[in-house]
Amino acid sequence: MDYLRIQGPTKLSGTVTISGAKNAALPLITLALLAHNPLKVTNMPEVADIKTLLKLLQNLGASCTLENHVLNIDTSTVNHTMANYDIVKTMRASILVLGPLLARFGHCEVSLPGGCAIGQRPIDLHLKALEQMGAQITIHAGYVHAQAPEGLKGAHIIFDKITVTGTANIVMAAALAHGKTVLVNCAKEPEVVQLCEILRDSGIDITGIGTSELVIVGTGGKTIDMVDFEVIPDRIEAGTYLCAGAITNSVITLERVRPDHLDAVTAKLEQMGCRIESTENTMTIYPATELKHVDIITQEYPAFPTDMQAQFLALATLAKGASTIDERLFENRFMHVSELQRLGADIKLSGHVATVIGPCELFGADVMATDLRASSALVLAAMAAEGTTNVHRIYHLDRGYENLELKLQALGAKIERLKE
Repeated sequence: MDYLRIQGPTKLSGTVTISGAKNAALPLITLALLAHNPLKVTNMPEVADIKTLLKLLQNLGASCTLENHVLNIDTSTVNHTMANYDIVKTMRASILVLGPLLARFGHCEVSLPGGCAIGQRPIDLHLKALEQMGAQITIHAGYVHAQAPEGLKGAHIIFDKITVTGTANIVMAAALAHGKTVLVNCAKEPEVVQLCEILRDSGIDITGIGTSELVIVGTGGKTIDMVDFEVIPDRIEAGTYLCAGAITNSVITLERVRPDHLDAVTAKLEQMGCRIESTENTMTIYPATELKHVDIITQEYPAFPTDMQAQFLALATLAKGASTIDERLFENRFMHVSELQRLGADIKLSGHVATVIGPCELFGADVMATDLRASSALVLAAMAAEGTTNVHRIYHLDRGYENLELKLQALGAKIERLKE
């Protein structure tokens, strides 16, 4: 098993290119199930989660190749509708095949999902919405069995709570349904917006893109002549590198980034004393003279993203005063706190609120990654710590960050990947 060895403290400088967004690419790959034509997708991140989902689609009968961040995919040959446990167990996003498969074939069997252990992320909202569209759904032996032999029907659906994957799943199902579907209380994340834009550009009648209410007129079961597209930049990877500049007191420039997707993140960095200059597709961070404490509440987009919470918790260890992070979305997303404490962080947990008293003196230690974003937080803290830190179980990291150690090495970090 691989681990990362990091020597700190370190100073960074230079430019880093941001990869395509994993959280956009996953639903976009399943979107291909609605197309009857071969697709070319550019800026595709080559990370473990993407390769896992492509393997799942190949098992369903699709043909696909991923090379130099270009995905060529053809789902016209799909002839299976069962998403096996062996693949789905490793990644929750596999549930995104449910809506497209059911809408296209009228039936499917999808294993209940796995993924990061950061709390309950039930798929009840997906299933309830599909039932409102006429699907018959049973759960048996760990699989969701869904049937709609006469196709899905348009419906008026109100999500009980905002759900990113739920919104994406039902948007895809509605695109092939009979009649009009109205979705209320939708997620507004850029990843959902891109999915809707591609459907619109491919001829689907869809309005309300970027708002909490979407109206979609389906094709009545006919597959789509879909346009080629490019995956948007990864706003979470970009935010992580901005935090890398802040925590190492370094000037870093990000290229191929969408600054408008990071407004909530940059606002908090500026509150902490950092300065950020942006163009249409670049961002440069100038570190704070002295990091100030910050208060953060994680909420759905466009508010502060839960996927940046761990990185800011690491950054707050160097800030002067008491910082608080209130995690409103996932109940078990502070597993990295005990690992940061091993490095010397002064963090107190009370329910879903973490309080960090800084600045802390951080010292290298052996630590263990517990989920994808926690992994990056440990890497950030290690670059600011005195001495050697070994970050174990980095297979979590590889799920969502492309060539992290190579990108950091190019910026001047003393980081290497080793075998246990």
